[in-house]
This record gives sequence, C-alpha cells and structure tokens, in this order.
Amino acid sequence: MDERTSPGARSRRPAPLPARVLLAVATAVVALLLTACEAPGPTVADDRGPVPAPPGPSPYGVVFLGPGDCSSRGPVIREVFCRSEKAAATVLARHLGTPPSGPPCPDATDFVLHVSETGTGARSRLTTGYACMRNLEPPHPGDPGQGGGPLTVVGDCVTASRAGEVTETACADAGGRAPRYRVESAVRRRAQCPDDTDLFVSLRGERPVGCARRSTGW
Repeated sequence: MDERTSPGARSRRPAPLPARVLLAVATAVVALLLTACEAPGPTVADDRGPVPAPPGPSPYGVVFLGPGDCSSRGPVIREVFCRSEKAAATVLARHLGTPPSGPPCPDATDFVLHVSETGTGARSRLTTGYACMRNLEPPHPGDPGQGGGPLTVVGDCVTASRAGEVTETACADAGGRAPRYRVESAVRRRAQCPDDTDLFVSLRGERPVGCARRSTGW
C-alpha cells in the first residue's frame, strides 16, 4: 500500500522545526529556569514563614556571680538562674580586690561574698574579688536599723567600746546595757556634723563621717 498522501490530505506527522527554532526554544527555557532560581517575582508566595534569627549568647555564666546574677545558699555557693527555686540572693555589684581596699558595696547590701575563681575553667577576668549580695526575700540585715549587714549606714544603731570601736546593733533591740547611738546623717568632715552629735562613726563612700546621737528611752 502506498503511504504517500494526496496533495489535499493533512499529514499525520508534524513537520520538524528548523534547528534555529529548536535552539531558540531551548535557550528561552533555560533563561526562565535561571530567572526563577535567582530572583523570584514579587507575586511568588512563600508559606514557610520568616526564618528565626539565631539566638544570641546568653549572659548567664559569662562572669561568675556578675551583677544581676543569683546565687544559692549553703556551704558551697553556686550561681543559679534567678527564677530557680534554689536562688536565694542576687548580686548588686561585683568588684575586684578586697572590700577594705576596693569600691564600697551599695547601702542595700545584706552580705558580701569573697569570690575566688581559679584554674583553666575560669570564665572571666573577674577571677578574684567580692560580690555585694542582697537576699531575694526578707530578712534584709543590710537595711537601716536592722542590726546587720556589712556596712554602717544612716539609720543604723551602734554601741561604742572604750577602744574606740563600734558594733552595729538593731535599733529595736531593747537588750544590752551599753549605750546605743543612732547615725542621723553622713557628712564629708566632722565639722559638718550638727552641734548635738555625740559620736562620730566611720563610714565608707563619699561621705565617710557618720553623725550619731545617743538613743534614749529604748
């Protein structure tokens, strides 16, 4: 059977495209693919959501008992998260050296921790120094008149000895026979104390002289 078609019949096979047309089509497809990979159009939707930024370094543990950190209580003091049930006190300030030679602690300090971090595991340059601590919950012996704390501040009561030394005591304590004095103000020099000052008390800070008056009726 003759497979040739008549002049008026439609061919069953499509006529092959010229090589130049095929090359142009292939080039256009590649260009579209590259464009889609390099820069999606503004109408392309991305339902994956924003990529979260990597978390920054946490300040916890960078400095052992740094300002704002919290400590546990017990024979071995450890740094703990402030929201932990083991947290007992927070750091008000952290200094190098020793309390007598270093900067004074804030007035609200309840107690002072002497910190010594040594060895290859030391995490900061603050390896030896002291931390000014305040209890997270009462009592606060460092508050004025409570009879405790590492500092003597305005509002505290003291008893004096013959050796020229004073001992802080609670203002509300009715016991003891030694006379008590209440620090009424703090000044830079003794001459600035009121005329009715009975005792001068050494304080720390910019106003190192405490003007105390004898307490009566307690």
